[in-house]
Amino acid sequence: MILTKKSKPKRSIVFDTYWKFAAERQNIFFNKIAKQEVLTNDSIFLKHKFTNAYRASDRVSQYLIKDVIYKKGDYSPQDILFRIILFKIFNKISTWQLLEEQIGDISSRTFTFNRYNQILKEARKAKEAIYSGAYIMTSGKSIFGYDFKHENHLKLIEKYILKPEFLEGIQSCKTLESVYSLLRDLPTIGNFLAYQYAIDINYSELTDFSEMDFVMPGPGAKDGIKKCFASYGDYSEADIIRWVTDNQEKEFKRLDLDFRNLGGRPLQLIDCQNLFCETDKYARVAHPEISGYSDRSRIKQIYKSSVGEIEYFYPPKWRLNVF
Repeated sequence: MILTKKSKPKRSIVFDTYWKFAAERQNIFFNKIAKQEVLTNDSIFLKHKFTNAYRASDRVSQYLIKDVIYKKGDYSPQDILFRIILFKIFNKISTWQLLEEQIGDISSRTFTFNRYNQILKEARKAKEAIYSGAYIMTSGKSIFGYDFKHENHLKLIEKYILKPEFLEGIQSCKTLESVYSLLRDLPTIGNFLAYQYAIDINYSELTDFSEMDFVMPGPGAKDGIKKCFASYGDYSEADIIRWVTDNQEKEFKRLDLDFRNLGGRPLQLIDCQNLFCETDKYARVAHPEISGYSDRSRIKQIYKSSVGEIEYFYPPKWRLNVF
């Protein structure tokens, strides 16, 4: 569906950078797989860390797909939903591995608030970070009453995620947006996290919607959109993401960029949403004169070569032929 609104957005200089960023980040992805000695000649990419052009290719998403959702085992749909939400609340591989080491099989059947709470409390006492810094998570103290954030989130799982009716609600959804709406109505889960979790659930067999069905811009993406467009015309930020996604082939061709897609899968709405967020960061160095909504002027994350190669695995229902 290509949007045809009356007044189209007005592009800025950063708009072309958006596409160049996407193409070069995907080149780096394939260069890593090919074990090329030189991944890129772009000085900003060499110094700073950026997520992949495709969300599902990122290390944490890969772990979620391969080791949480599609791990071999006797997992019921309730187990899969529990595993996805538990992993994503912390969004940190080391936290999941800690729980696996202490508990063994992670499933709805092995969950007890006290047991999980004790493990995570001990990790906190040892000064271990149990949450990723990727998402801002509200504490939930005003709702559940616990002093530590992880306790309130474990109560969220116990009181809502593990209820059979919540799983039934997810499985009865007719659209990706309706999955998002169910998640958004949960305590401590706002618009952006609800969208991210909906995408994560949709990697599994619990739902089967197109990633082109629905998008919800996050704060970082909104900053990137503001930098890429001098004005929005009659378009909302969600409209702009869809318009960009629909026109990707045209834009890559216009800039003579050889974008290597993911096994025939073009960029989806979630990917283009994320790319706006990453372009916002990239533009802090490449276009410091262009401002977004925030006052951020530095890229915090420094690039470090990751330990351990990834054996890439994508949801089988995508039927990708990548490697």
